[in-house]
Amino acid sequence: MVKDPNVLSDGLPVPEDEGAADHLTGMRLPDVRLASTAGDAVDLASLKATVVLYLYPMTGRPGVALPDGWDGIAGARGCTPQSCAFRDHFADLQALGVDRLFGISAQDTDYQREAKDRLHLPFDLLSDVAGALRDALDLPVFAVEGMVLLKRMAIIAREGVIAKVFYPVFPPDRNAADVIDWLSAQRT
Repeated sequence: MVKDPNVLSDGLPVPEDEGAADHLTGMRLPDVRLASTAGDAVDLASLKATVVLYLYPMTGRPGVALPDGWDGIAGARGCTPQSCAFRDHFADLQALGVDRLFGISAQDTDYQREAKDRLHLPFDLLSDVAGALRDALDLPVFAVEGMVLLKRMAIIAREGVIAKVFYPVFPPDRNAADVIDWLSAQRT
């Protein structure tokens, strides 16, 4: 049965914090160029001011089955709701001083471009299909059906330095609101 990627199933396993992202806070964004759905490449090291990067395993497509056992992998389900929440809160993030927002997955740019268009995302998605960002930051991953996918997280960087990491992220559709709450608290 093909499930609607826009809807989170009840009873999904909750990801646990195994410490795989503890080392990220305080690190500089690496000198890594990732292909963008805008048709160019984004050099993460050159991003200044306030940047939000949300990482996700893979966006599902309506009518296409996800990998076998997907709903049983803690944290796997929810990429579309996470992206839509960032879309819906895009103006709020900008009002809080976010200069750039990117979604990042290990999917190729053509796959991501379809998702960006279908979901009407007002920001670009970046492809880490070669694993350059994954390797440079030693990001947490999981494997399914021969694919190595990023575990879900969000990163806030200021002037190229990672200031805050949200990991693990659950539920995924709450991630954008959590980022907004943190940014709001930093203003007071």
